[in-house]
Amino acid sequence: MIDPRRCICLWSGPRNVSTALLYAFGERADFEAVDEPLYAHYLRVSGAEHPGHDVVLSAMDRDGPRVIEEVMLAPLEKPYRFIKSMAHHLVELDWAFLDRMTNVLLTRDPREVLPTLSVQIPEPRLRDAGYAVQVDLLRREQARGVDPLVLDARLLLEDPAGVLASLCERLGIPFLPEMLNWEAGPKPYDGVWAPYWYHNVHKSTGFMPYRPKTEPLDPDLQPLLERCRPLYEELLAHAIR
Repeated sequence: MIDPRRCICLWSGPRNVSTALLYAFGERADFEAVDEPLYAHYLRVSGAEHPGHDVVLSAMDRDGPRVIEEVMLAPLEKPYRFIKSMAHHLVELDWAFLDRMTNVLLTRDPREVLPTLSVQIPEPRLRDAGYAVQVDLLRREQARGVDPLVLDARLLLEDPAGVLASLCERLGIPFLPEMLNWEAGPKPYDGVWAPYWYHNVHKSTGFMPYRPKTEPLDPDLQPLLERCRPLYEELLAHAIR
């Protein structure tokens, strides 16, 4: 069985700079990087319509339990594995496998998430934003006596080196400066959905400076924002600073 300290899984919401964080760990020679292995499982069981829906379903294994055992918890090829996954992909699965890895939550102010999410997914629902599942994950970690590892996108972008150094310390690994930069363009471990979702991160060579959203919020998104806000605040209270 893999040492849980060596298999690190990021449970993010969408539009949370999660791919940039995947790239940061992908720059480390001691880590293998895995991109959203449960995506096809989620699309199959949820019926959600996402950009690249048919491409994902045809290219990936749709059997969630098998993906967990054969991809996420497979024997390590390097000393560590970093898995970027979406929290809302955890549907119709036995969560017991979470005890066999180290879980990190990545969240972001819903006021900044919802406008960009609605571009890709018109009329997004609470499940699409991921906050409710992230809070369930947070409380599950607490219930089993684990101090939750939570990152906030704004805090990460304001001080990438500081937040990543603190995260690495909590993970029991050294922080490496190469985590802060990467070459522009696609990565070999990108998911097949990259052409639909990764336009901006493929232009980047590191964590972009934080810039607050200033455009008015679509009034149609206001009810969802009000549902997401208290969930986000519960997560933010635990964020690494």
